[in-house]
Amino acid sequence: MYHNIWLFVIFIGVLLVITKPLGTYIYNVYHGRRTFLDWFASPLERGYGKLIGAHLNKEQSAKQYLLSLLVFSLFALLFVFVILMLQAFVPLNPQHIDNMTWHQAFNTAASFVSNTNWQSYSGETGVSYLSQMAALAVQNFVSAAVGISVAIALFRGIARNNEATIGNFWSDLGKAVFWILLPLCIVITIIYILQGVPQNFMDYVHAHTLSGAEQIIPQGPVASQEAIKSLGTNGGGFFNANSAHPYENPTALTNFIQVLSIFAIGAALTYTFGKWVGNTKQGWFILAVMGVLFICSLTVMTYAELKGMPNPQSTHIADIYGQSGHLANLEGKEMRFGIFQSTLYNTVSTSASDGGVNSMLDSYTPIGGAAALVNMALGEIIIGGVGTGMYGFLLFMLLSVFIASLMVGRIPSILGKRIEGTQMKWVMLGVLISPCCVLIFTAIAAVLPSTYASLTNTGAHGFSEILYAYTSAANNNGSAFTGLNANTLFFNVTLGIAMLLGRFVTIAAVIMLAGSLVATKRATDQIGSSLLSTTSVLFGVLVLFTILIVGGLTIFPALSLGPILDYVTF
Repeated sequence: MYHNIWLFVIFIGVLLVITKPLGTYIYNVYHGRRTFLDWFASPLERGYGKLIGAHLNKEQSAKQYLLSLLVFSLFALLFVFVILMLQAFVPLNPQHIDNMTWHQAFNTAASFVSNTNWQSYSGETGVSYLSQMAALAVQNFVSAAVGISVAIALFRGIARNNEATIGNFWSDLGKAVFWILLPLCIVITIIYILQGVPQNFMDYVHAHTLSGAEQIIPQGPVASQEAIKSLGTNGGGFFNANSAHPYENPTALTNFIQVLSIFAIGAALTYTFGKWVGNTKQGWFILAVMGVLFICSLTVMTYAELKGMPNPQSTHIADIYGQSGHLANLEGKEMRFGIFQSTLYNTVSTSASDGGVNSMLDSYTPIGGAAALVNMALGEIIIGGVGTGMYGFLLFMLLSVFIASLMVGRIPSILGKRIEGTQMKWVMLGVLISPCCVLIFTAIAAVLPSTYASLTNTGAHGFSEILYAYTSAANNNGSAFTGLNANTLFFNVTLGIAMLLGRFVTIAAVIMLAGSLVATKRATDQIGSSLLSTTSVLFGVLVLFTILIVGGLTIFPALSLGPILDYVTF
């Protein structure tokens, strides 16, 4: 059994190997340096600049940057909403899939624009080929690019001194799409096609089985959407079963590429940040803290699923790993992958705001499911989404610096930049908005009698399904305990609102924080000599505890809602 642990070792090793070169490449892209992909990306960026009529070289203040981002995202939201509401009347719909209801269209539009990719529909029966490509796949690219852009803006805010601008949103967005996401996705798509992932516009195949029954085999442009699904930490699957479906994830190689691509850009951005601020040690420090949280979560989830639930009847039955005395929890898991590849995928997914799954979280043991829930409740900063994980982690670093400096009587500062009351207000807004959304919406849903009809399970597990849904939405993850039927007016609307608040309130706080930091002068050497070291082991422990305590703002108050179950007929 334990030879499977080498899978984890290889995954972490490959991730560390690609972190520096990819992080350096991203740094060069955003500093206008020559790269080996200029021949591909430069013409696309020039055409993009002419198309939108924006001055890509004109820097923007924080307010201008934020306004551009919000206008772009609002347009994207309306665009996706309209396509989903009209998909029955437009081409590339060979299955004649009907229009979505307004509340499901709103939920789906909010989901993909916010990089959450929560799906209250079944992909193969709920959306047409045109909707998959023009609405959902496009948002997979641009919503991920928005996250990268915000992280880059915060990097500038920390690195620059006494300035008034943090870059240009339209330029940052284009660089993320044309230099990073698009070329990598082309390579990954080709690999997926070679591994057997479909990429076509065929009608669904109607086959007859040996027993005489008819089987419908879905088709479609799957490979291209799968590539950006993982690389952009989107997670929205082409099919309802997501990466447990053999067309989305046919082999062990595609499974490994998917989990690696989910973490690739997020890990690389830690090195990009270190290089940007002239302190690569700081970047490796951030990655190390993230890595500790990841390894702990992966260990807990894997052990819980291997141990399974106690079963006295299984004393003389051995599972597929040769263990006896219990049955490992294989229910809800793809037998091609088993427990190790399943827990690796789902730990990576829930750590990185991806939301894709290759096994069903609702079937996990209580401890295994709790590990996934905690990964999200911590703020999706264990590597995190592309860009979002990095700026989320920096919020926790700033909070940790502020707390530690006040405790020891030093000047609150990070990399020589003074942290004052204004910056901390933006930090706290960014940190607290998601827990507030989770607790408020979970409490409302838990006391509504109509919620009972949406639950597959009753009691505490039914409550966990509700809590998990809002934790996933507010933290822009998108995974779910599939026992909850979220395709109702109440859940579609409230989950959509939670996604938008969790995404864009946090982004607004980060961009305004960047604008405040960029105008701050760097501390003098005399003052700087008394500043707190942000790369020490002691500070790493402090950051870990800060993350765990703030993550507890979601989990522990939610558990206190348990007495509500005494009054609700779950």
